[in-house]
Amino acid sequence: MDNTSNVDGSGLDELVPSRYALRVGEIDVLVVSDGVLPIPAPVMAHNVDPAARAAWLENMFLPPEMLEWPLNVIVVRSGGRTILIDAGLGMDPDLNLPKAGRLVQRLQAAGIDLTSITDVVLTHMHMDHIGGLLVDGVKDQLRPDLRIHVAAAELKFWEAPDFSRASMPEGFPDALRRAAKRFVSEYHSQLRPFEEEHEVAPGVVVRRTGGHTPGHSVVRLASGGDRLTFAGDAVFQVGFDRPDWHNGFEHDPEEAARVRVSLLRELAATREPLVATHLSFPSVCYVSVAGDAFRCVPAVWDY
Repeated sequence: MDNTSNVDGSGLDELVPSRYALRVGEIDVLVVSDGVLPIPAPVMAHNVDPAARAAWLENMFLPPEMLEWPLNVIVVRSGGRTILIDAGLGMDPDLNLPKAGRLVQRLQAAGIDLTSITDVVLTHMHMDHIGGLLVDGVKDQLRPDLRIHVAAAELKFWEAPDFSRASMPEGFPDALRRAAKRFVSEYHSQLRPFEEEHEVAPGVVVRRTGGHTPGHSVVRLASGGDRLTFAGDAVFQVGFDRPDWHNGFEHDPEEAARVRVSLLRELAATREPLVATHLSFPSVCYVSVAGDAFRCVPAVWDY
C-alpha cells in the first residue's frame, strides 16, 4: 500500500489526496477518505450556549451554520489478514450527501480489491460507518468467509434504538434505523460479536468503550514498540478543546464525554498517534494536555 497517485487514464485519480499510508511496526495501515458529510453546526455541541459555540467556530475559522465533517476509515494488514475498519457512508436516497460515500472507488484507486478483505471491524453501527457495505454490488464482491466484528452491545442496541438523548438533524434518525436494520439482515451470518475485547489479527485489538453508542469501540494497533489508536467517534475536532461538549449523535452524552477524556488522557500519557473518523484527513495526530483540555498536534506528513 502506498499513498502515491498513478495517472493511468482510469479516471480514478483525484486532485485532492484520499489515502495516506503509514506503518505501525510490522503492521501496514492505510487511512482512506470516504469524503465529507455536511452537518449543521449546532450538532457539534448542543449542550452549550450558542454564543460560546459560535465563538469557538469563529476562532477555528469554521463556518457558523454548516460544517463538513471528514469521514475516515482505515485498512490494516497484519498476520496475512486485510482488515477494513469501518466502511463509510454509502448512499441514502432520502438524504442529500453528494460529497460522501466514496470508499469503494477509493479502495479501488489504492489497489485494494474487495475480495482481498478478510475482516471488517465496526466501531459502531451508525450509517456513516456501515453504509459502504450496503452499496449495490458490494456484498457480491466480498468473500463468503468475511468476518465482521462488532460489539454484542451494539447489535443489541439497534434491535430497538433509543435516540431520546441524542440531538440529530431531521431525517437522520430514520436513516440510521433503516441502515442498521438492512445491515443486520444482509450480513447476519457473517457477524462475529464480541463482548469487551477481541484480537482480530496479531496486534489488532478492538475494545468496547460505550458512550457514543452502547457498543462503540476503538481499535488499538501494536507492533514492536509502535502503537496507534483508531478512535472512531470517541473524539471530534471540538472534543480536544471542549471535551465536555455533547455531540448530537451521542446516545449517552455524559458517558461519551467520560470516555473521551479517559482516552485522550491515556493517549497523552503514552504519546501514541491517534486517527479518528471525523478529524481532518488524514487525521494522524498526537494528544497533549492543555490544562483541563487537550491539544491535537498533527503528525508531520510522511511522504
